[in-house]
Amino acid sequence: MNRPSLGVVLMSVGAVATVAGALMYVLPGPGLPVLLAGLALTAGGAAVRITGGR
Repeated sequence: MNRPSLGVVLMSVGAVATVAGALMYVLPGPGLPVLLAGLALTAGGAAVRITGGR
């Protein structure tokens, strides 16, 4: 798996985790840690995607 596609996978997983965290934040559940992890995965995936394309 090359670096740009790894970045896309990380951003996709991060987006799903962010949405799940936002839903759990509104509903009863541990939403804030999942939301923060999703945002971190999305940012990390974007960084890998940007730096891997050069």
